[in-house]
Amino acid sequence: MRESDTAAKARATLGWGPMAGWTPLRRPCGTVIAKVIAHAFLRTQWPRRRSVPAAPHSSFRTIRRTVCMLTDIAVRPETSTSTSRGRPLVSLVLPAFNESGILERNLETLVAHLRAQEARYRWEIVVVNDGSTDATGAVAEAFAARTPGVRVVHHVANMNLGQALRTGFANSRGDYVVVLDVDLSYEPAHVDQLVQTLEATGADIVVASPYMPGGKVSAVPPLRLFLSRWANRFLAYFAYQAQLHTITGMVRGYRREFLLGLDLRAIGVDINSEIIYKAMMLRGRILEIPAHLDWSLQRQHGVARLSSFRIYRGILSYLLAGFFFRPFMFFILPGLALMLVTLYIMGWIAVNLGDVYATIPPMPDRAWDARFSAAVAQTFRERPHAFLVGGVTLLLSIQLQSLGILALQSKRYFEELFHLSSSVRRNTLRQPDDER
Repeated sequence: MRESDTAAKARATLGWGPMAGWTPLRRPCGTVIAKVIAHAFLRTQWPRRRSVPAAPHSSFRTIRRTVCMLTDIAVRPETSTSTSRGRPLVSLVLPAFNESGILERNLETLVAHLRAQEARYRWEIVVVNDGSTDATGAVAEAFAARTPGVRVVHHVANMNLGQALRTGFANSRGDYVVVLDVDLSYEPAHVDQLVQTLEATGADIVVASPYMPGGKVSAVPPLRLFLSRWANRFLAYFAYQAQLHTITGMVRGYRREFLLGLDLRAIGVDINSEIIYKAMMLRGRILEIPAHLDWSLQRQHGVARLSSFRIYRGILSYLLAGFFFRPFMFFILPGLALMLVTLYIMGWIAVNLGDVYATIPPMPDRAWDARFSAAVAQTFRERPHAFLVGGVTLLLSIQLQSLGILALQSKRYFEELFHLSSSVRRNTLRQPDDER
């Protein structure tokens, strides 16, 4: 059924349809509410606008985005056409929180390096000021005002690393998205290596790994290095069973088209492990390159790092992430351990039962089961704790293994549903507007 002329005019006026494109996530409810708002808008605005401009004004973009937020309609992100021009566009996302002391100097260093690479790729920098309480926002805005290609996005309050990255991803326009620490603990040359690997291999994600063979770590406090290494080993081998050495690292390169297909929810540091896990569910290709994590400059200038409390909280969040992403292992392994304890206790009871059975004289007028029952009764009187502990561990083992099987089944269902919904989302984003 074709839409009415009024609805068509509303779509054109608000910038919907073939002009700008829109992706309905909840079509039945969203369409109805959108039409109501559009008709109300037309009653007040249409008499003064007799023709549709070639490009909507900012006010109409604001109205369209407001309608999208109210109706769960997602505006299709702009796609870059840089590939057709020969050089890819690389978006660098830099989350920043209270970094006013080093921000300007490090941005100048980064921009100087990127300008030297303009023959290979074009670039843009998206600085996400995550509600800083110092002059980070003002310093970033001043630098962006005099430096083409640098943009600043502000959070009104500190929303943590996960939300800062999601904001940076949403405001990126490049073919590739590279996340970098604003303190340059990974030198700018890593950007070139990440982009080169993405282009050469067609990978979806490339991780800068200081823990893989060829990687290097300098001037990192021993306790933090120890916790970081073992957290990554735990997530890689126990939780994910992935052939990766760095799961928690933030410095990575992404193919933007693949990144948009990930429905990210985390707002803290666990977003890094969430990205890896969901990329694995989508059968994404994840590679690592050797990297050098160097804190020498930060320690030399006395830059304050994260507090010990936040470090431990981050480690705890990664452990919890391992549980949520692979919960059945946390049930199966304890269940198997308790089963081994049960088998040991049962074997010990059987040995003692045999010894007691041998001491009971034969009963000619009674069957052998009476002699066996007497042996069991005597063994229980002498060692009741063995029967109690064995019975409890057996019940707990069965329950934990049953929960593990249910968790495995639930995880499989979740992965299939996530894979299906992500495929639908990607296909919807790729679908031309005139086919919707």
